Amino acid sequence: MTTPPPAHETNVFGRRLTLALAALGSIAVIQGAVALWAVGEAERHVLRGRVAADIRQGFTELRSEKQQLRTWLAQQQFGAGARDSQRDALLQRMRVILADLKALADQAVVLDDGPAARQRQAGRRDALVVLEGSIAQLERGLASLNPPPVGMDTNLAWSIANELFDRAEGQDLRLLLADSIDREDVSLREKRADTNAALAWLRRFWIGSTTTLALAALLLAAFFARALRGPLRSLSEGAAALRAGRLSHRIGLSGSDEFAAVARSMDAMAAELAERRRIETEARQALEEQVAARTDELTSALVAQREAEVRRRQLFADISHELRTPTTAIRGEAQIALRGDPKPADEYRGSLRRIEDASRQLGLAIDDLLTMARSDIDALSLRRVPVDLVAVLNDVHSHGQAMALASGVRLEHEPWPAALAMSGDADRLRQLLLALVDNAVRYSRPGQTVRLEAVAIDGPRPLVEVRIHDEGIGIAADDLPRVFDRNHRAPAAIAHRADGSGLGLPIARVLARGHGGEIAITSAPGRGTTATVTLPLAFTVPKVPA
Repeated sequence: MTTPPPAHETNVFGRRLTLALAALGSIAVIQGAVALWAVGEAERHVLRGRVAADIRQGFTELRSEKQQLRTWLAQQQFGAGARDSQRDALLQRMRVILADLKALADQAVVLDDGPAARQRQAGRRDALVVLEGSIAQLERGLASLNPPPVGMDTNLAWSIANELFDRAEGQDLRLLLADSIDREDVSLREKRADTNAALAWLRRFWIGSTTTLALAALLLAAFFARALRGPLRSLSEGAAALRAGRLSHRIGLSGSDEFAAVARSMDAMAAELAERRRIETEARQALEEQVAARTDELTSALVAQREAEVRRRQLFADISHELRTPTTAIRGEAQIALRGDPKPADEYRGSLRRIEDASRQLGLAIDDLLTMARSDIDALSLRRVPVDLVAVLNDVHSHGQAMALASGVRLEHEPWPAALAMSGDADRLRQLLLALVDNAVRYSRPGQTVRLEAVAIDGPRPLVEVRIHDEGIGIAADDLPRVFDRNHRAPAAIAHRADGSGLGLPIARVLARGHGGEIAITSAPGRGTTATVTLPLAFTVPKVPA
């Protein structure tokens, strides 16, 4: 399994995204800070312009109030009904305007400390000092002229009044006010120009910073869109492949970022799923093979059971056929012996001998038929255990020697293989091989040789072939296909040995097939016969219920 990279190597994209967002945030913070500073500067310029406008307005109002006070004095001099309260109100209004001008002048000093501003502020202070003295002078002078002195010439009184209004501390108040208003007009224009410049700069800053921020956001968005498009498409295709079951698909993203880590994890998951699928497929195939083998075994067992049923039915037919003839002969001899007049003892003795012969033939037939019946039944219920076939062959050779000596035949064998292990019933295997050896000895002439050999055959299914070869009378080609038929005996076999039931080879074949094997017979008339038993080695024969 692939070892995942360290955590600090798998968050590259996250770090990039964090840095990009931090950069955008920093730009936004800087823009906000500069904007706050610019707004403050703009507000300062606006406030300076407002103060300058208020100062100019104050000087203008002061001149207007002074002009109204001059009008009041003219009305009072010419007896037009001017009231003192009106004079006092105008003087009070002038004092308030002057106080406001002083406050505005102090505020202007705080807001504007440039060289030109300081020069204007000095002139403003001087003008305010003169105007303050002028108001005090007017208050005293108007008090002395109200009422006009007795006997004073009107022109002289008016000249004194003009002096009060137009001159103060040796300066022309009209010129002073006009200069002050002009000075404040210049200041106001400068302040408005500064304000307009600040607002223009602020507008340019906002446009530039907003454009810069938008471009940076667009560039970062384009960069991350490009960086995300390929990995996300690959991951999406990989997920679709996994969903479709294509476990061989690999995303194959390289690098050390999060997408590559996810891709490696998905590839590892796909590989693991593919391996598990392979294991599952192999297990399923093995199970299917086992099921198929078991099915074949059960089918074979079913076929064998059906064949056994057919053989049982045939057995009943064989029994009725084999037993009918000797029984009929016995009954016939008894009826002949009992029929008619008493007979001589020799005739009775002859009848009894014939009855004895028929009884003996009947007994032999019964033994053969019982043997056949047992072989049919036991072949389906063999006691299957591990068997050493070499030991069985040695026993067969020992028992076969006695049969061969009784018939004057030699029984020889080739060296056995070192080990021949199989699963089966040793007694039935011994019965099978002895039946074949008995046949070989029976149909050999005295002095001839019967050879016994076993050959192991390697292959996907190891086998052993046990061959019994004799030099006897042989079997004609027409009779070979029927050698395993029950009760069949070839004419040559009957001529050589009259006794026999024709059940030896059928019994041997049943026992061979019960062990999962087969018997093959090859022969040439007059040259001998070879019986070959093929049996499976290390093979567990399926157990079929009886």
